Amino acid sequence: MEGLEVLPVRGIGDVTAGDDLAELITAAAPWLRDGDVLVVTSKIVSKAEGRLVDVPADGPEREAARQEILAGETSRVVARRGPTAIVQTHHGFVMAAAGIDASNVDKTHLVLLPADPDASARALRAALAGRGLRVGVIVSDTMGRAWRLGLTDVALGAAGIAPLRDHKGEIDPYGNELQLTEMAVIDELAAAGELVKGKCDGVPVAVVRGYPGAGEAETPGAVTLLRDAASDMFSLGTAEARAEGLRAAATLPGGGAVRMSAQSQDGPVAARPGAAVERALATVAELVEAEVTARGIRLTPAERSPAGWVALGIDIHRVRAALAAEGVASSVRTGEEGVLIEPHDAGKVEPRDAG
Repeated sequence: MEGLEVLPVRGIGDVTAGDDLAELITAAAPWLRDGDVLVVTSKIVSKAEGRLVDVPADGPEREAARQEILAGETSRVVARRGPTAIVQTHHGFVMAAAGIDASNVDKTHLVLLPADPDASARALRAALAGRGLRVGVIVSDTMGRAWRLGLTDVALGAAGIAPLRDHKGEIDPYGNELQLTEMAVIDELAAAGELVKGKCDGVPVAVVRGYPGAGEAETPGAVTLLRDAASDMFSLGTAEARAEGLRAAATLPGGGAVRMSAQSQDGPVAARPGAAVERALATVAELVEAEVTARGIRLTPAERSPAGWVALGIDIHRVRAALAAEGVASSVRTGEEGVLIEPHDAGKVEPRDAG
């Protein structure tokens, strides 16, 4: 490869549902030629495919609608901090707010990611081939990166260009055989294209010229770059990983000699606990018979022997760890008959001895 040229495609204008992107692009860039790589911002793909949703223009109703849409686009919450949610989308992408975007669109709409970016890239490549152009197509969007500040464009979809450049088995200048090196070519080209597109310039398409082999054959899509769960060492945010560890602590083998009663000298159950406490009790449901009293969660030993009291201690820790995993603090009151665990958000709990 002697070098690359990165060119903006100007004059495409606003894109609306049903627009023919191949027609718009070729009209704005009659200078396209075989072997070019088109880097197309996912937003105009989404607009052309009608991936817009109506929302209120402002006020709390707008935020409520945005949260509902985010939930619908999310398959798994990876991490939260303040108003920012990092989620895994139904496509498998891990990104802020599921890629939902409010920029470069009127205030009464939000733009979702394309339903299948690889399919979108293949369709655009085929439409351009119908006009006599053999090109590669990358559908790109902006993402942040763990451990580094700033954003960069990456490939959500691709067609007609190999997504990875595999160097494994090659020999470096020092005679070392490369074992692991794979370059995410389509991400690198997407980032190069962003340099001439910009966010405020109204340039949604760039052309990268000079990359060998582009447009010559059918290739796997960008889905190839998604890391599977088994090899993902960082699949959880810090708080989520802590919660998962607490749940693991709550379900360690052992204990199981505790009985929890909903009837005690506290009287019958007066109120159900909050949702977080319910989730915590569900975590240990198969290990501990979990019910609540009017004042908290009562635990008594199944037998009054040293082994029974040891088992009681194990299950006290088990229940409190499950509560902590849901962000619920708790305190323990001891008595001759057992203990009372008081979740701090389980309603009004008046101080008293458990016995």
